[in-house]
Amino acid sequence: MTDGSGEDGLRVLGAVRRFMDQHVYPNEERFYAELDEVGPYGHPPVLEELKAKAAAEGLWNLFLPDLQPGHAGVRLSNMDYAPVSEELGKVWFASEVFNCQPPDSGNAEILHHFATSAVQERWLEPLLSGSIRSAYSMSEPDVASSDATNIDLRATRDGDHYVLNGRKWFSSGAKSERCALLIVMARTDPDAPRHRQHSMFAVPLDTPGLEFGRLPTVFGYSERGGHPEVIYRDVRVPVENLLGEQGGGFAIAQARLGPGRIHHCMRAIGVAERALGLMVTRSLQRTTFGSTLAHRGVIQQWVAESRIKIDMARQYVLHAARLMDTVGNKAAAQEIAGIKVAIPEICFEVVDRAVQVHGAAGVTQYTPLAYMYAKMRTLRLADGPDEVHKMSIARREYRRVDPDFRISGPA
Repeated sequence: MTDGSGEDGLRVLGAVRRFMDQHVYPNEERFYAELDEVGPYGHPPVLEELKAKAAAEGLWNLFLPDLQPGHAGVRLSNMDYAPVSEELGKVWFASEVFNCQPPDSGNAEILHHFATSAVQERWLEPLLSGSIRSAYSMSEPDVASSDATNIDLRATRDGDHYVLNGRKWFSSGAKSERCALLIVMARTDPDAPRHRQHSMFAVPLDTPGLEFGRLPTVFGYSERGGHPEVIYRDVRVPVENLLGEQGGGFAIAQARLGPGRIHHCMRAIGVAERALGLMVTRSLQRTTFGSTLAHRGVIQQWVAESRIKIDMARQYVLHAARLMDTVGNKAAAQEIAGIKVAIPEICFEVVDRAVQVHGAAGVTQYTPLAYMYAKMRTLRLADGPDEVHKMSIARREYRRVDPDFRISGPA
């Protein structure tokens, strides 16, 4: 595999692969057995065992390139982290083993860059140590959250507090027994310019007035920690819990979503690689009409096309990662949007083929494919639907010719 990593990145990649082979893959069945016992909001004991081993080997907090000195972890560029994250994507709980799981990784970056020192001490330290979980509370059931400026949960200044009122949902992971913190996007000034109306807050989950509503499933799956509706009724948050400046929420959201989107794509390639491996193995094992499926021309086409597209997808992600490292996330926005559209689509296609090769077994709980299918389809909505990213890409292309072009039409 051409991964483009430097010497340190290759060293960490090799260590992660060894750890996965020695500890993670052998414990997959145990994890899911324990998850059945503790339920979707519980914490399988094997996770703590694996986390301790990973931390002891320094394979910890690998997602944060500018990790503060004094924290356990290794500094990796986006180029370094891309192939590592791909490996983690092959097993659903592997990211948590290395304390690189979403939404905690993105929330930690927000706290690292925008929180006060007191808030960092209270919440960032436990997140980086893996002792708590967090959730990102942005999407709302009553507005089209694909346009972040629609977010309507209100935060009103009242002395040394802000008072939050409104509803969120798909606050992924908020029902986890270890979730202690919400990062919340709220409207603080409805009369300000469109992109200066919102702010972000660190809201402890045990704050009075905060409660759960509906518990949506995703294609029938109850995700670990859930995707709950969170209701805010006069939730009082200290002013020091404001992240960054008032009115800076939209900019923070965009800063968070850039790395978040590329991390999603990196893990998705790992999903596709594992699905392709399952497809090849299954086709060698199953016989129809006197020949194995592997000898059927259509299956060979699926395998070949999947390999080609996965390798193309990987190179596209590495290209975006290199730009993020060299010219910055903002300058790489076009490529980040591009991979966010292309990679889930490619990976979904590979998983769909693997399901077909497995026949009825492919849609059951007895292979990981049905869950992969649900996750890859959902990824076309997470961190912005495909259509919004395509609109963004098109706008930039038009502006190469007409710098004053507006998607919304003439003013």
